[in-house]
Amino acid sequence: MEPVIRLRSVVALLGGFPALAGADLTVERGEVVLLRGPNGAGKSTVLRVCAGLVPVARGEATVLGVDMVRDRTAIRRRVGMLGHAGFLYDDLTVRENVSFAVRAAGGDTATIAPALERLGLDGRLATTSVASLSAGQRRRTSLAALVARGAELWLLDEPHAGLDEDGRDLIDGVVRDATASGATVVIASHDTDRATALSTRVLTVAGGMVTEAVRVP
Repeated sequence: MEPVIRLRSVVALLGGFPALAGADLTVERGEVVLLRGPNGAGKSTVLRVCAGLVPVARGEATVLGVDMVRDRTAIRRRVGMLGHAGFLYDDLTVRENVSFAVRAAGGDTATIAPALERLGLDGRLATTSVASLSAGQRRRTSLAALVARGAELWLLDEPHAGLDEDGRDLIDGVVRDATASGATVVIASHDTDRATALSTRVLTVAGGMVTEAVRVP
């Protein structure tokens, strides 16, 4: 079976600087892979390349069987990314944001209500403008959109950031639900203790390279 992600000698430039400098990465279907490393190591860029948000300057990259060098937009409906920005519209309500994400991905709107309930965003919060939410509630809204879309590949950049302990536990449960449903997950995180507990494999990213692989027992 073809890997979900296959990067070979990938170079990616941000402002002319090589944020990835020949990165190699293979992720098999159903894995939960943790990318660890210091700020600026290239963890977020790996995720953004896999999401089709950053072009591949040199090397080979396929995601879900799609050649990312030739057409990096083709996989966007099949991939969900939780990034620092959250990709939310402040003037829309929580439910409207999740609905927009599902419709843009060509998904089934019947998934919206269960996703809101799963993330504790049903009831009054569902009709609240995103501009009025706390950082943790915004994070939950972004994750609810990802859950409702039913993406095949989840790319999570610091998913526990801005959440209290209950929120972090909720994130962990949602990730486990996703993998049980067949999704593949790649996490970039500084919260390595918590993220390692979710992972089947841990990779170290340094200087724009993937340098170490540890299989989690």
